[in-house]
Amino acid sequence: MEFKHVTVAGSGVLGSQIAYQIAFKGFHVSIYDISDEAVETARGRIKKLKDRFKEDLGATDEQVDQAYDSMSFYSDLGKAVEQADLVIEAVPEVTDIKINFYHQLATVAPKHTIFASNSSTMLPSQFAEETGRPDKFLMLHFANEIWRNNTAEIMKHEGTNMNVFEGIVGFADEIGMIPLPIYKEQPGYILNSLLVPFLNAAQELLVNEVADAETIDRTWMAATGAPRGPFATMDVIGIHTPYNLSKAKGEAGDETAKKVAEYLKSNYLDEGKLGIESGEGFYKYPNPSYENEDFLK
Repeated sequence: MEFKHVTVAGSGVLGSQIAYQIAFKGFHVSIYDISDEAVETARGRIKKLKDRFKEDLGATDEQVDQAYDSMSFYSDLGKAVEQADLVIEAVPEVTDIKINFYHQLATVAPKHTIFASNSSTMLPSQFAEETGRPDKFLMLHFANEIWRNNTAEIMKHEGTNMNVFEGIVGFADEIGMIPLPIYKEQPGYILNSLLVPFLNAAQELLVNEVADAETIDRTWMAATGAPRGPFATMDVIGIHTPYNLSKAKGEAGDETAKKVAEYLKSNYLDEGKLGIESGEGFYKYPNPSYENEDFLK
């Protein structure tokens, strides 16, 4: 199975990283977002990745420029997917938004195009029928800072064609990822089955005023040797994602999750503190305090 043209739908923190990583590995990449303004934001976000690729991967100016120059940007979904062999959906973690997107995508994508969702918590069976091509649909989940934390979790549902599944496993390898095939639906895949309860526990400690964010991070870092704690991790992910997850759980009746969502919204999102991307989240960037030599003293 050969993939030449790939479209990434959704140009947020992870969508931009996915698109640039794929372009860096030599594929033609189109980025789609819902407005010209969102597309321009994506251009700026991706340009910033050039320095990270040079710093972390030793990439040359020529390599990072060539990757960027090979990308196309669209606010028209039909044009964005015109030649797509694969569409990777990275829109917000909200069920209705994803369903509406797939309804639109199904009407404009070529018949051969495979659809993959980067959802971090949802199951492929939730959307398979909505895509209009359930046999060509599966999940393809990446970890944040994709060029360094190069995992790709590929999860099928019962109706996914095995040739499609194996093709995406091969594609993940081609774009420099460690392919992690998952043969049975599992909310949270492997990574988030481990990570989300960890982050939830940290947030509950904070909103219940057991300890402040720095103390919780210091505890984890000192006791385990980890390079960052849960709140520094959320800054990397972007605070919108844990907020959306807590909000959804809260709306389903989880009172603690509702409390966490309200706390994140009022103390961080409403204040423009979105994480590393905005220059401030639980920590201020660059040079957050958890990177200081005396943080664990």
